[in-house]
Amino acid sequence: MYIIILYIKIELFILVNLFYKEYILSDNSHRIESIKNLKQDEWEDIRNGVINLCNNFPGEYWRNLDSDRKYPEEFVKALTEAGYLACLIPEEYGGSGLPIQAACVILEEIQRSGGNGAACHAQMYIMGALLRHGSKEQKDKYLPKISSGELRLQAFGVTEPDAGTDTLSIRTSAKKTDAGYIVNGQKVWTSRAEYSDLMLLLARTSSEERVKRTEGLSLFIIDMQKAKNEGLSIKPIKTMINHATTEVFFDDLEIPFESLIGEEGKGFKYILDGMNAERILIAAECIGDAKFFLDKSTEYASSREVFGRPIGQNQGIQFPIARSYADMEAASLMVDRAANLFDKSIACGAEANMAKLLSSEASWKAAEAAMQTFGGYGFAEDYDIERKFRETRLYQTAPISTNLILAFIAQNILGLKRSY
Repeated sequence: MYIIILYIKIELFILVNLFYKEYILSDNSHRIESIKNLKQDEWEDIRNGVINLCNNFPGEYWRNLDSDRKYPEEFVKALTEAGYLACLIPEEYGGSGLPIQAACVILEEIQRSGGNGAACHAQMYIMGALLRHGSKEQKDKYLPKISSGELRLQAFGVTEPDAGTDTLSIRTSAKKTDAGYIVNGQKVWTSRAEYSDLMLLLARTSSEERVKRTEGLSLFIIDMQKAKNEGLSIKPIKTMINHATTEVFFDDLEIPFESLIGEEGKGFKYILDGMNAERILIAAECIGDAKFFLDKSTEYASSREVFGRPIGQNQGIQFPIARSYADMEAASLMVDRAANLFDKSIACGAEANMAKLLSSEASWKAAEAAMQTFGGYGFAEDYDIERKFRETRLYQTAPISTNLILAFIAQNILGLKRSY
């Protein structure tokens, strides 16, 4: 593990060094121009727009939802109407056609405002499989309606109780018939299923014994509203956070041939791009969480006085906050790098995974620092620290665990033997 951590730190050092050479060691005129450019946020208009929208949904709104375990319908509707959830959909289908870097800005600001982008972030990354591998008929049928908000594509049926993170071992089956496919099986941790019109479903169409492990899985788009009356059932799972996650059961659910996305047996390959996008976008959310905690900690440490002076004057308070800031800035560089590669269609599996790893750890350290800064008040609901503390902890585990990322780096980048 120490070798892997060392590798990641070296990668970050290289990123910072390149930044230093580009903006500090170049000729003076170029440096001045670069500094000017640094001050200009490429996505400033989007960032400000999201900030203004989120101002209409303050901490009290999220606290009430958390207490009642309700879905943020009004917030998701506002994001949809503003066009933010369609930012990655091409203009020809009613979206904005923006790169993933813009989506990162949107989700980062939602988290920084104290909100929770998990209520809707899936629509940004799972529709990529439909966009890249769907037929013209499928894209014409679904994407304009997803863009307008008439349809929600928020559910991603992949994980199963027995398979867990071993996606290639899933058992949910889709058996071909004369009319289409019959689906049987169970999915778990399928978030937002109760609030989605469509689901992307990964199911087995060939037995493991007959094909390569990476084949035999196919991707389908399911009309959930229709399926609920024909063999699909949903059971909510109560969790430590307001995450609207569920178990989904398929009992002889009949779906037509046109539900299949791309070629039969290629489903696992199709979802890989979506997984990279998922990791990058969630990493951006973690950066937003870290900034939320840093904003709150800095403000409270400056205003709260004990023993006749601000508590932030004490190194025991300010050093953890400062360390969290440094961790957040370093992780942010990796998120930018991964997003940049993704937008250029360059392989970015390693960068996407490291971005998620570093960002989730940065947000968790910032959360810990905030808890220590606020002391007992950090446990009071009114400050939103305890709620965000619970929410950001999720990303140490999902959508991919820290240990699995380290195993990926060890095996696929460093060339070490597989450890699992």
